Amino acid sequence: MRHYIYMFESNPKTSSATSAPNRISSGVSITGDVKFSSELVIDGEVEGNITSGGKLTIGTHATVAGNIRAGLVTIQGLVEGNVLATERCALQAGASLRGDIESPRLAMDENASFVGSATITANSA
Repeated sequence: MRHYIYMFESNPKTSSATSAPNRISSGVSITGDVKFSSELVIDGEVEGNITSGGKLTIGTHATVAGNIRAGLVTIQGLVEGNVLATERCALQAGASLRGDIESPRLAMDENASFVGSATITANSA
């Protein structure tokens, strides 16, 4: 009988969608487009477009220079580019967005900065 020890996560055959999101840590810099499927938290720097149907969080230490297209977008850091959120876009306290937003739902904290235009679209559900 063989026994397996999984050092970095549970048995990959039984891992669930509740696992931690993928992360681009502070101090990491990426030049080029980023694509992901479920959830991504960015605390580093990205110069390029970001595309997903999933959940994207731009952390407080993050800077993004490029367009974003994702299902749920939460911005806490700096974004220079357009945002297309198919479900919801939220600009939290300390966020800075220079670009246009297109989303069916938009939330903006009074301590967020936004320079651009916002288009509230019909829900695609």
